Amino acid sequence: MRLRDRRTARAAAWSAARAAALGLGASLALSACTGGAIGQSTAASNGQSFVSGSAGTTVYGATSGPAAPRVTGTLLSGSKFALAEYHGHVVVLNFWGSWCTPCRAEAPSLSQLARHFTPSGVRFLGVDIRDSPATAEAFQSRFGISYPSLNDPGDEIALDFRDTVPPAGIPTTLVIGRNGRIAARVIGEVSYPGLRGLITRALAAPA
Repeated sequence: MRLRDRRTARAAAWSAARAAALGLGASLALSACTGGAIGQSTAASNGQSFVSGSAGTTVYGATSGPAAPRVTGTLLSGSKFALAEYHGHVVVLNFWGSWCTPCRAEAPSLSQLARHFTPSGVRFLGVDIRDSPATAEAFQSRFGISYPSLNDPGDEIALDFRDTVPPAGIPTTLVIGRNGRIAARVIGEVSYPGLRGLITRALAAPA
């Protein structure tokens, strides 16, 4: 092989290696707050399939969204809780973890929205993923989160949603209408105006 050809081959190999490294880096960045059951791509009942960690908002019709499953568990406080206790209310269900950077970023907005909408009958509920109760409670105290959270160290509650609207990454936030059907899902960090709009829409929908 001539010198010129060898140089061309080496340059092509270096470019391919660099592209592969960049692709790996992008993949790792995308999945920084995913993993376990919640990091799997699962087909929802509406026929769509969501890629692990893909950020975005999906809005469902007021009466055509998938029904929320029967969720039961133990709150961080240690008491038992069933999601059915909130039936008849608009519910904001947030999957989070104290170890997750976007969860820390969105926590102030969730705290403010809870204070704003609770007088209107909206109920907020967290699902704390892969945390110890002590660490999770310190997180809530730091960000002034007063609404309760279920303790889900093994992703069991997240798995309850695998056949409806699965949380494809952390954080994931679901807005559930008064009729018990999921009205919207946000994968990734919520914004105050974005989530406020989704809650307002759910409140305006018929029960």
